[in-house]
Amino acid sequence: MPPQKRLITPFSLPIYAFGLAIALGALALSHPACLNGESIRPIDALFTSTSAVCVTGLIVVDTGQFFSPLGQTVILLLIQLGGLGIMTYTSLALILLRRRISLTDRLAVGQSLLHDPAFDLGRFLFRVVTGALVLEALGCLALWLLEPEGFPLFSAAFHSISAFCNAGFSLYPDSLMGYDTNIGVNVVIMVLITIGGLGFTVVNELMHKGVHRARGHKVARLSFHTRTVLSTSAVLVVVGTGTIFLGELFGPAETHIPLWNRILHALFQSVTCRTAGFNTLDIGAMSNIALVFMMMLMYVGGSPGSTAGGIKTTTARAVVGFVVSQIKGRSQTVVGSRALDRETMNKAITLTIMASLTVAFATLVLSITEAHLGAEGLHRGSFLELLFEVVSAFGTVGLSTGITAKLSDTGRAIIIMLMFVGRLGPILFLTALQEWQTKPRYSWPEEGLMIG
Repeated sequence: MPPQKRLITPFSLPIYAFGLAIALGALALSHPACLNGESIRPIDALFTSTSAVCVTGLIVVDTGQFFSPLGQTVILLLIQLGGLGIMTYTSLALILLRRRISLTDRLAVGQSLLHDPAFDLGRFLFRVVTGALVLEALGCLALWLLEPEGFPLFSAAFHSISAFCNAGFSLYPDSLMGYDTNIGVNVVIMVLITIGGLGFTVVNELMHKGVHRARGHKVARLSFHTRTVLSTSAVLVVVGTGTIFLGELFGPAETHIPLWNRILHALFQSVTCRTAGFNTLDIGAMSNIALVFMMMLMYVGGSPGSTAGGIKTTTARAVVGFVVSQIKGRSQTVVGSRALDRETMNKAITLTIMASLTVAFATLVLSITEAHLGAEGLHRGSFLELLFEVVSAFGTVGLSTGITAKLSDTGRAIIIMLMFVGRLGPILFLTALQEWQTKPRYSWPEEGLMIG
């Protein structure tokens, strides 16, 4: 008799937790106390809640004007919950109450934070939450001191948490375009985005080694994972800055702007494409070259165990390493000074293929459901805008060329599903599905096939 399938498993539990948080958030945002005298449609409340919990930042209504201070606070709480993970907070609360943590919860948190269940849950969760709160508090203080009029205390806290969680929600209708020349605000936001997108394990290791170095202790070399994340992230930011700068060099959005400000614009957009969603430029007015490369950055996203989305930097590095190794005729995929094992490569290639198919299929469906957008005179037609919207939703970025509010209800439902899948990761859904499948106890005969 085959083993009985469990409804709740370590891999399906985060799906249920995020789904429940989204549903409760939508109900809360529909309450009149959360609105500024207007009513909100259920699909729009669900869209906003999903965007907040999945730390995306796509909006169909103006956050600063449509929602009351209570509604904005609810959105902020949803962002914080989604950024650090529902399972993180649940497990930490149980630890603080000195209740016993089930193995299912332990494994679920380990998978969502470290992709490795073998760790000290209590100590690590305490570091994660306290570290995040301290960094967000410092970011809030910095924004408030730099721009006390533009960022009063609540606004500074809102934008600090939104930046660290890579959410991209802003209380201003034009995001941060009003601060495109403010170097201090740009730097604070970029630092918060970068730290939040590196991953908890990387930040924890860097802080741990930094403390030991400050005490004069001998510090070992950074781990292979941390070195890969840091090097890949640095390359993406530098290359992204250069490409966006060149793409906008002769664009209408950057006409008569000083060189230093153009560089700052390019750097900020390159960093925010790592699934943060803030913008200091009008995305809809940017050149095709810049938009295409921004989609590549959004597709990659941040790093494993972080608040960011996308296929992750390590996945992209593994796929690039695989291609290079094939070109060089190597039997192993080499990244840096190490060769990746077969399981890692299988996951990387599967995730990349699934992500690409998801983006392609969603774009195709939206091209059908949102055919009305092409009649509105968009200067590039609607395909590039729709593709940009899909990649932004799947990568939980939140950048848009301005068509989000113009989407039909069907289109909004598709974006909602993309944000949900993109936040948890397609491979988590695949793993959860595989737990319900029975593995065959036989194998098929192998044979070669002509390729190419």
